Amino acid sequence: MTDAEEPEDRTWPESARLIEVTLDEVSLGRDNSEVEHEREVAIFDLLEKNAFTLEGHDGEGPYTLHLSLADNRLVFSVADADRVPLQHVMLSLSPFRRIVKDYFLICDSYYAAIKTQPASKIEAIDMGRRGLHDEGSHLLMERLRGKVAVDIATARRLFTLLCALHWKG
Repeated sequence: MTDAEEPEDRTWPESARLIEVTLDEVSLGRDNSEVEHEREVAIFDLLEKNAFTLEGHDGEGPYTLHLSLADNRLVFSVADADRVPLQHVMLSLSPFRRIVKDYFLICDSYYAAIKTQPASKIEAIDMGRRGLHDEGSHLLMERLRGKVAVDIATARRLFTLLCALHWKG
């Protein structure tokens, strides 16, 4: 893939996908209903439709993915359909700290606003929330470049899962 070619512009083979995503139970962050719901929806949506492939790997998918935290790093443990390990990709969490912190603050504001604020206020907060989510998703794609290729929809769902793992309540 050239620098000019974004993963969302590429053609994805049918096998370039995730068929299972699990989260490390020890690493799980906030245990409130909103985060739990977002995590479940993100995994469901991710498995319904995704584009995911290991860069520079001779084999093809489909893949299984286990996400965890270790030593201030996000760990992508990628395996084949039979769960035979293929690659561990580790990303420092440092570049994500500000975005994740701001994302959780705005999510808290959003959930509080839903209960009492007019629709215009909720929409404004939601636009900010989506903007931060997009920023985090693009950063994730950038940090994965050369190791794992994903499309933007997959990156968005993975960013949601990163948040669920990353931030302890």
